[in-house]
Amino acid sequence: MNVAYEYDDPAHAGAATPRTVRGVVLVVDDQPQMLALLSEVLGAAGYTVIAATDGPSALERARMITPDVVLLDARMPGMDGFEVCLRMNADASLAGVPVIFMTGLTESEHIVKGFRAGGADYVTKPVKPDEVCVRVEAHLKRAQAQRRADMVVNAGGRAAIIADDEGCVRWHSSRAAAYLQRYLDDAQTGMLPSGLLRWLRQAEPSSRPYEIVHGQARLSIRLAGPAGADGWILTLVEFDDEASVNDFVERFGLTLRQAEVLLWVSRGKTNRDIGEILDMKPRTVNKHLEHIFPKLGVETRAAAAATALQVIGP
Repeated sequence: MNVAYEYDDPAHAGAATPRTVRGVVLVVDDQPQMLALLSEVLGAAGYTVIAATDGPSALERARMITPDVVLLDARMPGMDGFEVCLRMNADASLAGVPVIFMTGLTESEHIVKGFRAGGADYVTKPVKPDEVCVRVEAHLKRAQAQRRADMVVNAGGRAAIIADDEGCVRWHSSRAAAYLQRYLDDAQTGMLPSGLLRWLRQAEPSSRPYEIVHGQARLSIRLAGPAGADGWILTLVEFDDEASVNDFVERFGLTLRQAEVLLWVSRGKTNRDIGEILDMKPRTVNKHLEHIFPKLGVETRAAAAATALQVIGP
């Protein structure tokens, strides 16, 4: 049973109009009247509601749909809510879904039992619609924040932002916000600059990063991958070019000029490009490379770039 009530005005349920769905809520209760009430209230608030009347069907639908939040009756015939919650938490695909118990049992032992089963919260019956909506929204936001945090961890724990295809920043870490403010003085709050947005629309996870140079430092922005329905994950890494050049000098025994050439080789620049950047002839760049390769213990340009990147990062 898939129930979705999406009204602009809950008082005019007969004139339903489409709304943006805020999330999927699985409501589990053996009383049809309770299911109807909660489906109407949550549907009017913009949620898609999936209903189940017993434990086994709740687990089946949860595995099929993976809801954002579960409203679960604690006392049901057969498999009760506590058992359902235990089984959900034992399933890796459902363990992170917040469960809000609905119960008329206010004794502390039953509340403790719900939390021990893995519940995130509880509301008492008879339920208050406004309270239910507030609890659902709070746990939905918390779960979304956790998913975003997990995405960043999976992206290497770096500064990161999540942006949609229109360039709207849906979420960002504090470090990422500081980077954008430092490198993009005229950037609109909450929006990617036009150049970065054009790159994002064409980029693939394996593509070269989008880079912004500011003095002797640069910001390297990579596409880490999709962020589900929220858009795309971008990771941001700041590099201090002056420090990198000095590091090359110290580690490999290069001259300052050789170290500058190696820095641009690591960025995939051609001899002609490097010559224009460093104001020297391409032939001079090549002469520098003839001295750089032996000092690094490599024979090719690609190997030199790889060695440099091991020092300064990707």
